[in-house]
This record gives sequence, structure tokens and C-alpha cells, in this order.
Amino acid sequence: MRILLGLIVVLALMLPGAARADEAAVRDVIAQQIDAFQRDDFDAAFAHASPMIQNMFGTADGFGAMIREGYPMVWRPASIRFSLLRQEGERFFQQVVLGGDTRSYVAEYEVVQVDGIWRINGVRLLSESGTGA
Repeated sequence: MRILLGLIVVLALMLPGAARADEAAVRDVIAQQIDAFQRDDFDAAFAHASPMIQNMFGTADGFGAMIREGYPMVWRPASIRFSLLRQEGERFFQQVVLGGDTRSYVAEYEVVQVDGIWRINGVRLLSESGTGA
């Protein structure tokens, strides 16, 4: 019984550290993708997308065109700041404030783990403000 209780205590202590590691990895994959966008390295940015997103756009060029045309605030943010993070089952939802010259946007990234690697499964804009970040 003592061994079982000890194991439960050890596992409980490990969970917060594992959650923090996941949170850091989620933020890291988002930052890496934004960095790739800013360098116009759409191959690298596409590699951070989930298989669902990759199948949807087919190629890094198609993905890059969609980002440039539909999400310029993600393609060329003047600044980024990580905000609220929530977990729903195996998925994380990370809010990111993307600053621009005259506006800032709050984007929510859905991040999932695929074969042990964190991948971006979608981004949606939540709000926009009239001042730069």
C-alpha cells in the first residue's frame, strides 16, 4: 500500500512539470512558425502545420499564399505576445496577441501532438483593436 501511495504522489508531482513542458513546447512551435513566415520560409512554416492542414493546402506554396493573402497579421506581425492558454483533452488553445503598425489582433492557435511532435492545427482571429501592440 505504501508503494502505491508513493507512486501516486510521485505521479502527481510530475504532472505540473509535464504540463509546463507541454505549454513551453506549444508556444515554441507557434513562435517557430511565425519566425518562418517572417523569413518567407514557407517550407519550414508548413512543416509546423498538422497533417490535416497540410492535406488541406497540399503544398508549402499553397499554404504560404493563403497566409500572405488571408492572414497578413500572422505573416508579418510587428510583435507577438503569448496570452491565455487552455487545454481541452489532448489539444491546446494558445491565444497570441499579434501587433501591427496601427492594429493588434488576438489569434487563437489550436495545437495538437502528432507522433510526439506539436503541430499547429488551425488559427482563428478572435478580435482586433485599433491601436498597435
